[in-house]
Amino acid sequence: QVRLVESGGGKVEPGGSLRLTCTTATPRLLIDYYTIAWFRQTPGKEREAISYITHGEARRYYTDSVKGRFTISQDNAANTVALQMNNLKPEDTATYYCAATTAPFPQISVSHYEDWGQGTQVFVSS
Repeated sequence: QVRLVESGGGKVEPGGSLRLTCTTATPRLLIDYYTIAWFRQTPGKEREAISYITHGEARRYYTDSVKGRFTISQDNAANTVALQMNNLKPEDTATYYCAATTAPFPQISVSHYEDWGQGTQVFVSS
């Protein structure tokens, strides 16, 4: 069962920006989770965690390749977690997934997350 929904993917030129948004597909709210994360995956490669945010925005994580370019934020009133992606590069091309866990500690492993979205595609090319 798909419990999360991503939106905001698309095609953009190098140096451009996109804003991905994650929300819940069920009556459950994002504030019910401890950690919300964004992963990405390209064909033939493992899914990698690129950013997460913990309950109350207490902690944020970014993988090295996106530090300084991507920003994760949570809007509890709107029930969304957003990933603002600036200065996009061709190597950012991937399918991006939102994931969430109620486990009370953040991790970057795929197996740590219990709920997932179906993914949204990001294509960076001139």
